Amino acid sequence: MAEVAADGSVKDEAAKGPSMRTVVVASSAGTAFEWYDFFIFGTMATIISRNFFAALNDTAGLIAALALFGAGFAFRPLGAIIFGRIGDKAGRKGAFLITVTLMGGATFAIGLLPTYEQAGMIGPALLIVLRILQGLALGGEYGGAAIYVAEHAPSNRRGEYTGWIQTSAAFGLVGALLVILATRTIVGEDAFAAWGWRIPFLVSAGLLAISIFMRLKLSESPTFKRLKDAGEATKAPLAEAFGRWSNLKIVLLVLFAFMSAQGAVWYTAFFYSQVFLERFLKVEPATVNMLMIAATIASAPLYVFFAWLSDRIGRKWVMWFGMTLALVAFFPAFHAMSRAANPALAEAQARTPVVVVADPADCSLQFDPVGKATFATSCDIAKTILANAGVSYENRAAPAGTPARVLVGESAVASLDGTRLPPADLKAARAGVESEVKAALAANGYPATADPERVNLVAVFGVLMLFVVAATALYGPMAAALVELFPTRVRYTALSLPYHIGTGWIGGFVPFSAFAIVTATGDIYSGLWYPFLFTAISVVVCLFMLPETKGRPID
Repeated sequence: MAEVAADGSVKDEAAKGPSMRTVVVASSAGTAFEWYDFFIFGTMATIISRNFFAALNDTAGLIAALALFGAGFAFRPLGAIIFGRIGDKAGRKGAFLITVTLMGGATFAIGLLPTYEQAGMIGPALLIVLRILQGLALGGEYGGAAIYVAEHAPSNRRGEYTGWIQTSAAFGLVGALLVILATRTIVGEDAFAAWGWRIPFLVSAGLLAISIFMRLKLSESPTFKRLKDAGEATKAPLAEAFGRWSNLKIVLLVLFAFMSAQGAVWYTAFFYSQVFLERFLKVEPATVNMLMIAATIASAPLYVFFAWLSDRIGRKWVMWFGMTLALVAFFPAFHAMSRAANPALAEAQARTPVVVVADPADCSLQFDPVGKATFATSCDIAKTILANAGVSYENRAAPAGTPARVLVGESAVASLDGTRLPPADLKAARAGVESEVKAALAANGYPATADPERVNLVAVFGVLMLFVVAATALYGPMAAALVELFPTRVRYTALSLPYHIGTGWIGGFVPFSAFAIVTATGDIYSGLWYPFLFTAISVVVCLFMLPETKGRPID
């Protein structure tokens, strides 16, 4: 079919590339499906821990699941290097066709895995392998999609169009939450915990087919095609991207100026807040899911809005506003969330603080990702019980050799040393101490769960939206800024590595690291120091060192 051009000439339809709408939809949809695949694991961390880490206690099992969620992120920088090299040498399209196929296949396979009870350590071992494959795939996905859209977009709308790539994370997370919620509702909680958790993973097979179909309709990026036709494509993207100071200094600037904050802020907003509400504030999981779905849906247009705004006023100041807002809000907002979500818990902690009196030498860190520690000293048992209950506590030193005690108001519960007890006796002894501690907490007004009648959903949603605004303002313009900072020859490789160090290593470990800090210190708010530190670094570096890139030519 022929088309008449504006000057009256006739152009062949087949010679045309895909429309801008097709480019944006196919790239964003494929990325959204990959985010869906990745997020269903993190959203079901509690269920995963019960099925694959049944040999561990509740706290260690949850942290092992969160650590495995983070392990997928840990391999994202390696995926960025592998697929970045492919994208800079062979082309953008081929690289992100491979990534979407690898991600979908690994996710589908998780739904078929045997659990710990069914196959012992084989199940957890295979789960680790598949999570690594997911991390590798996602490491190559984002850079390819962002670059592909940016290299098609006009310079005055580059932020707006790449903003749709940013919002794909929201669509993926909403999809994951909706599928999980629907499955839970249809099969029931007991069936979901036993076998229904597999369904969201298996659904990815259909999403994979759609993703591949849409991406096969795309052609190569025009910017890369011109570069390759001119014989100027790089032959050594890794050496050129990281071996030349002119490129390496941009990689380092990107990492410290905004990627550190992006990982910390985004994953605090959309993941650690969920762990905090469910684990520490004891809000019903269904209620937490509904709140997160609402917040994530509300976030979708904000990515595009802030990306559009960056086309008007610049990338730097929109991103700096987002990270600064989060930095200021971290501690007061989470305190406000506690008062709104579980006022009885906040009132009890203010009225009757809990104290663990123990010999410091008897206390260890309250987590073990590899599952080899038993936390059997009297101090460890006391702190594990309180961590499971979501109760903050003060640490007070006792004389050497003194068994730990938990003080709740006028009540004192003695813990016990289970280091020499066989597993069955240790479990029974721990249960006895836990029963006494819970009775003391209840007698002093500590709620076992958040009272649905007292949960201020509007206030909790307001706090979540504060972080949503911060995260979307920071993330919305980011794709355009990244593309504009790096040269075409090594753009895929150089852009992807700092992005995935920020989101993979810093962001992906927010839930795990923050939860670990809380269980070690006894303060449910202390985990916020992890995202606070990385965000503070970016606020300073971005303000004084990041140049404005709006409108830069990218050829």
